[in-house]
Amino acid sequence: MIKLTVLYPQPTDPEQFEKDYADHTRLLHEKTGITTSEKPYTVTKFFPGPKGPAPYYQMFSLPFESKEAMKASLASSGMQEVAADAHRISSGGAPVILIGDEN
Repeated sequence: MIKLTVLYPQPTDPEQFEKDYADHTRLLHEKTGITTSEKPYTVTKFFPGPKGPAPYYQMFSLPFESKEAMKASLASSGMQEVAADAHRISSGGAPVILIGDEN
């Protein structure tokens, strides 16, 4: 299983990020055909630690059956639109994108 992970830095305005992220999620669903009941992805919000705020505000993870399936999905115009929107809403800096093999 291949997992695409997006880490969003702490936003300059968390309330605005939450509004933008709700729109971003709707765009993801619209462009990928993911239904609200299906949700194959996970979203994790990070809490402050003993030394202050976490370096990241939120993490999005989406699994794929294979590298080929992920590449095909990411190459689609819909997912490219979603990726551009992820950069737009990330007011605290560019999101960090990681791809890994989940064992």
